[in-house]
Amino acid sequence: MIEIRIHGRGGQGAVIASKLLASAFFKEGKYVQSFPTFGVERRGAPVAAFVRVDEEPILVRSQIYEPDHIIVLDPTLIEAIDVTKGLRDGGWILINTAKGPGEFQDLQNFRVATVDASGIAVRHRLGSKTHPIVNTAILGAFARATQLVQLDSILEAIQEEVPIAPENNVKAAKEAFEKVLLEEGAITNP
Repeated sequence: MIEIRIHGRGGQGAVIASKLLASAFFKEGKYVQSFPTFGVERRGAPVAAFVRVDEEPILVRSQIYEPDHIIVLDPTLIEAIDVTKGLRDGGWILINTAKGPGEFQDLQNFRVATVDASGIAVRHRLGSKTHPIVNTAILGAFARATQLVQLDSILEAIQEEVPIAPENNVKAAKEAFEKVLLEEGAITNP
């Protein structure tokens, strides 16, 4: 089973990202679960969302405490909470930031990927300049970094399930897929 934890702030689209990611995996014939957990339900409050994926039916019904991979929609959360708590060896941490992966010295024990999902979201008019909606962009980057799900499955899920500006969301996911950076530098071969 693959377990993914998504950290964000209210209004960034963490919950929708988990649903879209689960839908993309489902399109590839996998069994999935997707669910959120909230603290204070307001814009800007920390939010976590979870995705489980398996080849077999999933019987576990709990939060994810030892994720295989982590997605961070707001890099300020890295200083505010322990986003790496329970992260399994070899797991990816995908961070929405304009910084390169090597700039996260505290995360040297993990595989780090970064993408400027906020900048991409702003360019594609997803949200506002001060509150970009980064969920679809980050999923394109996730597909490229982890190679667990096909970009086409992500794009199909976006087209079917995102009611507002689906074409802009598809473009954002494609751009993030191309621009995600790994520890070694830019990925050049899709």
